[in-house]
Amino acid sequence: MFYTADRNEHGLAHDPFKAIVSPRPIGWIGSRSRQGRDNLAPYSFFNAVSTKPKIIMFSSDSPKDSLENIAETGVFTANMVSRDLAEKMNLTSASLAHGVSEFEAAGLTPVTGRLVEAPLVGEAYAVLECRMTAIMEPPTLDGAETESRLVFGQVVAIHIKDEAITADGRLDMAGVRPVARMGYRDYCDGGDVFEMKRPG
Repeated sequence: MFYTADRNEHGLAHDPFKAIVSPRPIGWIGSRSRQGRDNLAPYSFFNAVSTKPKIIMFSSDSPKDSLENIAETGVFTANMVSRDLAEKMNLTSASLAHGVSEFEAAGLTPVTGRLVEAPLVGEAYAVLECRMTAIMEPPTLDGAETESRLVFGQVVAIHIKDEAITADGRLDMAGVRPVARMGYRDYCDGGDVFEMKRPG
């Protein structure tokens, strides 16, 4: 099979693009409006982009409360989605009435960050507190505008639950089983862990 991305003539029942770029970690983004309303939303276009300093990013395909809140306040949290929280994460993707809290709808505990004025998921095994460094529009080849916005944040604090740390000082990936998006309606978790060392 071959097709050009602009024509998208793959002949399949569903566009395979998101399945090819997978697994994608889920950025469970916590934010708070200037009026004090908490918001929690999952984004599967999410990843770390730098270690010195620690910077993460997520992409929003359309204007959403997360984007507006972060643009206004300059802060947010990124919460790890473990397998035991997958269903609750999914509930926070629902379109709720304006002002209705995703934390309350999903039965999650909002906790204000220690260094940023944004909510984190109290049940999450790990959380990154972030200060926004940039919101960018990804350019296209022909210079056209896109609806997507890339949000970059520098990590200023990290939370890890004690029970998620192994005796040898690692985050217990097999235990927390972080969830990733596979495309379509498919997900996977990182519980099936194997180790490889780089050559040389």
